[in-house]
Amino acid sequence: MKKITKQTYLDWYENMLFWRKFEDKLAAVYIQQKVRGFLHLYNGQEAVLAGSLHAMELGKDRMITAYRNHVQPIGMGVDPKRVMAELYGKATGTSQGLGGSMHIFSKEFKFHGGHGIVGGQIPLGAGMAFGDKYFERDNVTLCFLGDGAARQGSLHETLNLAMLWQLPVVFVVENNGYAMGTSVARTASQEEIWKLGLGYDMPCEPCDGMDPVAVAKTMDKAIRLARSGGGPSFIEMKTYRYRGHSMSDAQHYRTKDEVAEYRKIDPITQVKEVILSKKYATQKELDVVDKSIKDRVAECEKFAESSPYPDLSLMYDAVYEQEDYPFIKHKLK
Repeated sequence: MKKITKQTYLDWYENMLFWRKFEDKLAAVYIQQKVRGFLHLYNGQEAVLAGSLHAMELGKDRMITAYRNHVQPIGMGVDPKRVMAELYGKATGTSQGLGGSMHIFSKEFKFHGGHGIVGGQIPLGAGMAFGDKYFERDNVTLCFLGDGAARQGSLHETLNLAMLWQLPVVFVVENNGYAMGTSVARTASQEEIWKLGLGYDMPCEPCDGMDPVAVAKTMDKAIRLARSGGGPSFIEMKTYRYRGHSMSDAQHYRTKDEVAEYRKIDPITQVKEVILSKKYATQKELDVVDKSIKDRVAECEKFAESSPYPDLSLMYDAVYEQEDYPFIKHKLK
């Protein structure tokens, strides 16, 4: 595994804090109705992404996930200004404003969505891994899903084929405790989700998803196995989200005390404590980082605000290949 150094911790702090503040801004502009539709925030789960990125070979490995997908593409290398513009529905967005919050995508940076259908990304992740194996490419696909998607039949069909064909894919369940507002205990006879892999003789294990070091070590082992031809793994990241399932979630299913308890192990706070205790940086130096992050988020907001909306004709061009498609009733001028 790549060494976890002083610079690793400094990068983790800056990246995770930027992701958190980026989404805090999205929440604010959502209330102002500048971002429409649904908005599912990642606040609290940042260590899963930070540790995974440390174990990946960026530029080679792929990532696919569900609809809680704003910060993953940023971690993969996508310009955050384009991500924010996509949520605004602007032409400068990652999909020219046509994808929106749940469908961020970047073929260039090997981030393949962003999928609104629960569990829909699971067979797609295995399919990409199948393509890499078929063409003998040295890539690994990381396929993320939530604990709710672990109840989908598509997961079990995919695990079976992935193991049968020994595909270079790592399935990662981000178990934040609640599928929308329903706890794992109310939906599963087996609450230890990682054990689902046992039924397919697939390497599987749980991991502390609030600790980027633990995530990096677990993901490194799984990625190395996949890259060496050893087949897939199934990892359960035990994490927590500090905001609701989406912005419309009143969160009546959990108490404020529960959220407060999990805030004590906030991954950003944990990393900051290591940085200060090991004297990797002073509080004054971290304050400079905090100010820089605030300025970067403001730049993203300004870019999204000032960008134009896509021309209406784009909606037709993106759907209809045949220019004289006979079922279009109203031609755009």
